[in-house]
Amino acid sequence: MENNVGGEVSRPGAEELVEVYAGWSRKRLVFLLSMSLGVAVVSVLALCVGAVDVPLADTVSVLFRGLMPGLIAEPSNPHYATIITEMRAPRIVLTVLTGVSLGIAGMVMQGLLRNPLVSPFTLGVSTASSFGAAMSIVFGTALFGTAYYTSFSILGMTFSFSSFSTVMMSFVFGLCSIAIVLFLTRDSNVSRSTVILSGVIISYIFQAGIMFAKYASDDDQLREIALWMMGGLSNVTWSTIVIVLPVVLVCGIYLEKLSSDINVLSSGDDVARNLGIDVRKLRNRGLVFSTLITTVCIAFTGIIGFIGLMAPHICRMLIGNDSRYLLPASALMGAAILLISDTFSRVVMRPEELPVGIIMYIIGGIFFIWLVCGKKLGDRA
Repeated sequence: MENNVGGEVSRPGAEELVEVYAGWSRKRLVFLLSMSLGVAVVSVLALCVGAVDVPLADTVSVLFRGLMPGLIAEPSNPHYATIITEMRAPRIVLTVLTGVSLGIAGMVMQGLLRNPLVSPFTLGVSTASSFGAAMSIVFGTALFGTAYYTSFSILGMTFSFSSFSTVMMSFVFGLCSIAIVLFLTRDSNVSRSTVILSGVIISYIFQAGIMFAKYASDDDQLREIALWMMGGLSNVTWSTIVIVLPVVLVCGIYLEKLSSDINVLSSGDDVARNLGIDVRKLRNRGLVFSTLITTVCIAFTGIIGFIGLMAPHICRMLIGNDSRYLLPASALMGAAILLISDTFSRVVMRPEELPVGIIMYIIGGIFFIWLVCGKKLGDRA
């Protein structure tokens, strides 16, 4: 920011720089507030639509009558309360949490490895989770015996052991993938490219395991594997939210604390080391917590792609690269994208439901075609 006045170059003073920075900060805060309001509005609208549409007034009545019983009338149909509170509300909450977790994980992984194409898919997390789920579906009886067909209760909530084992094995193998990557790249001199390449290699190995599980499965098991890998948010209960919410909150807060160090890391590993940051420890912790926040959601939802790539890209174009703002912005953008996609998947073929993973692959493909074409046009100009 230099001005040429009378043949002399004048540089902005400290007050001008402070004012410019304050203006950018206000812009980012306005963006975050707008995104928060947008997610809230879309969430309420998503509660209204589905196989059975619920009028907006009745939806608001169900949501707020408990807080203001004297001011808000009962819904026109008593079944609306059950539809919203027991069927749609937990699904919407899990959709938001999943979008938040994938947006955060994508942004942190890209920042730590300084590569805009890194995501939980790139580092093998999603493929490893799919492998764990496939192993449980196909070999659950061999692994757990008759216990595979039993049910149990925790804190008054009932779980089938078959569903529980699929979730747990998906979660465990997702964490195993990043553990293997970190073990292979434990040398302090390993480059960022080697970390990414290790994740790609691990992904191929787990993909081979998925293909073997499909080969060994019967027709019902093969269909279950295919549906799980398409991603979906059906059959969600409040017990799912009780498990997912604490993990997402704790990991999200911890990763936000790392955002200042990620900003420094964007200047290069040497600069970060000179400023007292343990680069290897920062990367390891960031990747582990990003994997944890990802796997705890996709263990319940199946594979939902592209959010970890799209949300940070969109937010960078709108508010810049400051990780302190980019992380919550990516979280909100991920939640908004997945909410809109899941709502569309529920109404496009109603009363049937389209797996949301199909919608995400279409949106992701169109987005990156637009991104590539836009860059080519910009280069020609």
